Amino acid sequence: MKALLLDVGNTRLKWGVAKDGTIARTGHVSLERLNDSGFAALTTRLPRRVDQVMVSNVAGPSFGARLSAVLGIHCGCELRFAKTERTAHGVTNAYRRPRQLGVDRWVAMIGAWTEFESACVVVDAGTAVTIDVLDDEGVHLGGQILPGVSLMARALSGETSDIGPVVRRTKVAASGLDLFSDSTAAAVQSGAWNAVTGAVERAINALRSNAYDPVVVLTGGDGSRMLDALSEMPHWRPDLVLQGLLHILESRP
Repeated sequence: MKALLLDVGNTRLKWGVAKDGTIARTGHVSLERLNDSGFAALTTRLPRRVDQVMVSNVAGPSFGARLSAVLGIHCGCELRFAKTERTAHGVTNAYRRPRQLGVDRWVAMIGAWTEFESACVVVDAGTAVTIDVLDDEGVHLGGQILPGVSLMARALSGETSDIGPVVRRTKVAASGLDLFSDSTAAAVQSGAWNAVTGAVERAINALRSNAYDPVVVLTGGDGSRMLDALSEMPHWRPDLVLQGLLHILESRP
């Protein structure tokens, strides 16, 4: 089976091509580029024919409809959109109204549980940062959502008079005395990184204080910059949502 997997986030679309149960190649394109220049920026990079297409979409139904129309023709098959459920693939949703949980978070948890089958802290560090927690039985204990690093910096710039625009740099999350910066721009970025990593650390500590030994699974565009800042060495899975989609696809009757 040759499958196309699509993770449509808030700012970019990530794709992967899976063959015989393995994700062979991946790529990404910004939603801004697709909206400005059309879907040729995506289709020129994708295989012409696949057996199945599986999508996680948080960019809204309008974008999903456009994507379905274009790729249905390009790939020669109907797109399947993942949906959040109450329980599936070993994971039980904590939400009273399951569909209110973002499908990307749901699929990421499925990807993490499929690989580790143990208590997990699943962190997706993108435009927003989501932290979801699973116990040893795959039961979702709930989660947290906070602004990502760039979003925090833009909020400070827009809502204060003395902090100007902060140009995004490749600065990574720091630890020790490197937490403290000697310029306003660097201090904003350091503070944002510390807020994100601090939230992850508190989630880990909360599980540990309740007798769990969690695996930390990290994904998302900013995830790789957090690897050395956490006291618990995380498992870096840049394709976690794609892995979850592949598992869902392979489990279908």
